[in-house]
Amino acid sequence: MIEQIRAWGQKYNREGRYTPVGIAFHWVMAALILFQLGWGFWADLLMPGGDKLGAYEIHAAIGLSILILAMGRFAWRGIIGPGPVNDPDVGGWKSKFAHLTAIVFYVLFFTLPLSGWVMWSSIAPPGPLYVGGVVPWPQMPFAGLDMTTRMALLDLAEDVHFYSIILLLALLPAHVGAALVHHFWWRHDVLSAMLPQIPDEEGRQAKPRHSGRSQPSRQGTDAG
Repeated sequence: MIEQIRAWGQKYNREGRYTPVGIAFHWVMAALILFQLGWGFWADLLMPGGDKLGAYEIHAAIGLSILILAMGRFAWRGIIGPGPVNDPDVGGWKSKFAHLTAIVFYVLFFTLPLSGWVMWSSIAPPGPLYVGGVVPWPQMPFAGLDMTTRMALLDLAEDVHFYSIILLLALLPAHVGAALVHHFWWRHDVLSAMLPQIPDEEGRQAKPRHSGRSQPSRQGTDAG
């Protein structure tokens, strides 16, 4: 079964494209992360009370969803293996920067929801969190800890969450800007490889821009 899935995914990679599963992971997580940034800043502006608590509950529910998706995306990448080789994947500083950016994004996909989980578990009354507002998710086992330890965990998690947000805010415009420059200025196939294929007027799949050249020994820069 795994080999069949891998063969299916490699068919897309040979065409210089990401799989439909990888594309779905990318855009769903991108939408949720943008929502989280805006919602989180708005929730911080609310006065303490029921509205603020409700906003943080929604923030936690979406954050846990991102954590589940990040684990699924990481597992999917492990199954499919290296992503496609696209036009800019020829070495040099551009390729190295793209690889480094992808790694940092993966780290942030975990540090942000995990630190939020620690923060909630440190101060919230006993009771489950909910993934997507539906599936129960346990708090971390902090109930038996003394208040000094719980506050120390809260402070550490807040620092991790804050600096992860700062790093994310720096990386997002760089990532989007690089994709647009590659697509519109250098005419590379990076962006088109992460967009769904649209059938042409005759109902056939549009031909990929990528030439399907052989892949050198390297890892793709995103989820397959």
